[in-house]
Amino acid sequence: MLTGAGPAGKTREMEHLGEDIVKRAGRIKLLLTDCDGVLTDGGVYYSASGEELKKFSLRDGMGVERLRKLAGVETGIITGENSEIVRRRAEKLGIREYYPGAGDKYSTLREIMKLKELSFDEIAYIGDDTNDMEIMQQAGLSACPADAFPMIREIAHLVMESRGGHGAFREFSEIIIFQKQKSR
Repeated sequence: MLTGAGPAGKTREMEHLGEDIVKRAGRIKLLLTDCDGVLTDGGVYYSASGEELKKFSLRDGMGVERLRKLAGVETGIITGENSEIVRRRAEKLGIREYYPGAGDKYSTLREIMKLKELSFDEIAYIGDDTNDMEIMQQAGLSACPADAFPMIREIAHLVMESRGGHGAFREFSEIIIFQKQKSR
């Protein structure tokens, strides 16, 4: 299993990812992500009035922006949850590919691929739990946070050094950006 670059953008590790990862990263046109456990730490907070709160990493948000601007790669969110908080976060980051309430994430992926005329090789995915497994097995490049479910760490092409909600998405983004810019 390969480990990606750290949150500080350590290029020394990116330069040694291996030919297979370099090729895979160079083909990516859309990076899809799960939300809870990747963009958040997987925790859900409720107040006495029942309002749900989620904490997002601003660094992960910068990863979305950098992917778009520096590599021409769009980001999408596929989540089983149907949360107004996540919708607002996607809107703030300019993420147009937002798929809430996806009970079958793989079917959702197939719809996205058909609509955007993309192949599996052009899709990257980062997930953390068993409901992400089918997509991760088919995606051209897959990753997971350091604290992902063990079965997911075993099948991911890359295991990030950071945990979910603490920069794992940004790490994966930077690997793709690095490889896309390197191949120009």
